[in-house]
Amino acid sequence: MPQQFELPSPAGGRRRLAAAWLKLGVLALLASGAFSILLVLSRTPTVYELIPWLDFFHTALVVHVDLSVVIWFLAFAGALWSINGRPGEHGWDWLAFGLAALGTLVIALAPFLGAANPLMNNYIPVLQDPRFLGGGGLVAAGFTVLVIRSLMTRVPLNHAWNATDALRVGLLYSRVAALIALLAFGASFLSIPPDVHGSSYYEFLFWGGGHILQFTHSLLLMVSWLWLAHASGHRVPLRGHTGILLFSPAFSPVLIAPLIYLINPVMSAGHREGFTELMRFGGLALLPLGLVVLAATLSRCRPDERLRPLRAALLSSLLLFAVGGILGYLIRGANVVIPAHYHGSIVGVTLAFMGMAYLLLPRLGYAAPTGRLPSWQPWVYGLGQLTHILGLAISGGYGNIQRKTAGGAQGLDQLPEILGMGMMGLGGLIAIVGGLMFVIVMIRALWFLPRND
Repeated sequence: MPQQFELPSPAGGRRRLAAAWLKLGVLALLASGAFSILLVLSRTPTVYELIPWLDFFHTALVVHVDLSVVIWFLAFAGALWSINGRPGEHGWDWLAFGLAALGTLVIALAPFLGAANPLMNNYIPVLQDPRFLGGGGLVAAGFTVLVIRSLMTRVPLNHAWNATDALRVGLLYSRVAALIALLAFGASFLSIPPDVHGSSYYEFLFWGGGHILQFTHSLLLMVSWLWLAHASGHRVPLRGHTGILLFSPAFSPVLIAPLIYLINPVMSAGHREGFTELMRFGGLALLPLGLVVLAATLSRCRPDERLRPLRAALLSSLLLFAVGGILGYLIRGANVVIPAHYHGSIVGVTLAFMGMAYLLLPRLGYAAPTGRLPSWQPWVYGLGQLTHILGLAISGGYGNIQRKTAGGAQGLDQLPEILGMGMMGLGGLIAIVGGLMFVIVMIRALWFLPRND
């Protein structure tokens, strides 16, 4: 008999807390989408010549990345961890949420309050301005409290080793990975000499912990894929105890991270290379669970129209994550193949979380998404992002267009480069439409439709 890869619906305080984190993530995506419009236009051939505020590009890029990747992912982690928490709520739970929500608001408003000086370091780019950094500090404090509280309040395993236990193990591993990432940020902070400033400082600060945090997102992705595959009506060819065993290698690269810190100083080339290789080969540990989910999607499923949004999100997530992973092995130099790679991987995670958001709505007391809009949304968003990253990959592979450039600085002087970046722009605009569709569906359900309590 197929096992049920799902968690029980939360009740009471846990339901309210999970819903609050989900709302924060949706609002972060909404704000990020506003900044993404500027980003796409400022890199699209011909169009960028009409934009008078091109100097705003890097400032917008920093805020867009932090909202759409850092805060959206952390907020969704908060939603999933809250669902898997014990009944009830505590002031510390809401303190974590309140700090993160206030910090998010400050980050989104910072550019309009005069914050500038963008630093394009990896993982968590920043505006070197007290207002922006203060908002980031609030988010970091909220996330730290969230991780500690989630480890304290998680539902223990019942040792039945069933499918639900497998998901709980995946969520536990993601919490531990997040804790190790926070410790890594702290170790880097204490190791950087006081005379290091600017972009170099934040590059060293976020490099190790940023890599580790990606495994938190990847583990949450695996939990989401299994849950979505089951909820979509597919038969998951996996027993609960086997699922637990497969989550362990997916988590194991995280345990190597402390060794990198012990062997290589934070500012050494060995430290940087160690985490680069950890990400390159550690990601292969996700392959067994990914193949299981892929096999599940090939099985017959129930012909239920209400499940179409979940299936669309699952399939498009698998596609984008796979394309992003493949592009990661094709990187040669610091060109736009790099953002093509991480856009594919990040969007693969985002699509899975979008599908999970649709799945969680009725479990949190809101109306389930219905109609064509949620059914088409993952495909529109996924197709746009696929076109976007393939355009970047073509331009980076043929020419040498550098990442994090815009307008005339891109050096578009050959036809394949121009076509590739034009393809990037078109895909980006389609993806913006897909993202807007998601936000419309979620805002309508979360704030305007009658609740099902």
